[in-house]
Amino acid sequence: MIVGGGIAAYKALEVSRRLQDHGVRVTGVMTKAAQQFITPLSLSALTGEKTYTDLFSLTDEAEMGHIRLARDADLVLVVPATANLMARAAQGLADDLATTLLLATTAPVIMVPAMNPAMWQHPATKSNLATLRHRTVQMVGPVAGDTACGEEGDGRMSDPADIVAATMARLMSATPPDLDTEPDTHLDTHLDTHLDREDTRGANTSGQSLRGQHAIVTSGPTCEPIDAVRYIANRSSGRQGHAIAAALAKAGAHVTLVSGPVTIADPPGVKVVHIETAAQMLAACEAALPADILVCAAAVADWRVESTVIGKLKKQAGHTAPPDLRLVENPDILATISAHQARPQLVIGFAAETDDLVRHATEKLHRKGCDWIVANHVDTDDAANNVFGSTVNKALFITQEGCEDWPVMAKTDLAEKLVTKIIKHSGASLVAV
Repeated sequence: MIVGGGIAAYKALEVSRRLQDHGVRVTGVMTKAAQQFITPLSLSALTGEKTYTDLFSLTDEAEMGHIRLARDADLVLVVPATANLMARAAQGLADDLATTLLLATTAPVIMVPAMNPAMWQHPATKSNLATLRHRTVQMVGPVAGDTACGEEGDGRMSDPADIVAATMARLMSATPPDLDTEPDTHLDTHLDTHLDREDTRGANTSGQSLRGQHAIVTSGPTCEPIDAVRYIANRSSGRQGHAIAAALAKAGAHVTLVSGPVTIADPPGVKVVHIETAAQMLAACEAALPADILVCAAAVADWRVESTVIGKLKKQAGHTAPPDLRLVENPDILATISAHQARPQLVIGFAAETDDLVRHATEKLHRKGCDWIVANHVDTDDAANNVFGSTVNKALFITQEGCEDWPVMAKTDLAEKLVTKIIKHSGASLVAV
């Protein structure tokens, strides 16, 4: 973990603690500027490891050379990534230990930017950001809010919990299975046994038509914390997203399912990344790239509370008015991945609307830049027509070419119908078992 020289450096201590809660061994590297905010002793005390600071330390080089330090890491996390540190990394400079490690490492790199909003919006920073992203450096944040300099806007460092979630997702996907090799025999047997029990009234996707392809599916709700006990969420059960993930795996795809909090079981034969917030879901999706297919079936909260309260909000004696909660917009996962440097070939979104379904869903298709939209009409006042929590669904399938009206069917059947469309789009032939 490289700690840059910004006021947000103190949050790196919390990140290091939380990573260790997940069983991650953290070795700290600090820039000279970072030592103006926290001490190497503080980081060493929390990580239980030596903290490295000097490129030309004879002792450090004798114990562990900087090249070995770079190569031994499974992931390099830069928190915070200042404008200066991002600029030096983008230009390929190696004028201190931190930038030398970034130039020498072959491991994935995650940067967590934190800086003044004007610095973040400056054309130079935007150019450096584009360069780093082109080199597959993953960015977590920044988010909007009050910054240490007293200004407000994009530039505030992401919360430690979101940083840890993104880091864990990237570590879990850092060594994906070789998609060109034969699948594990035990896994195939397990899947075939499961598929024998599946409802087969829908299209048969149980062949290996998508073998060699990687699909990312988002599912369930996101939960945005207000305080330690309250949160903003929605009514999504995750049944449709989980069914799609299972159907894609059934068709032979390697599937990464990014799921919010749900009460249903993980589908078999699928890699699952569990998250809570929208920021964590986006980070997990970006960490899972590259992919051939993305299906955004999750019901992502559009807004979150700007500043989560530590502890529990309490009613004040004599005050009847509720506390003021300022909401800020969450990242748009579908639009972000649709415009991503590593955009999947096929991007599919979902739309839940209460009125004027065709118009709103079609507008979303163009606004988000995705290829297809599966649109649901939700009506919480009519249990028979409410898709939330139900095992059935009725949808419109919308593309640039037009709209198909799909009848009411089981969510498993809708998933298989959608995967049949995906198979035809990919040009693969359907192979029956």
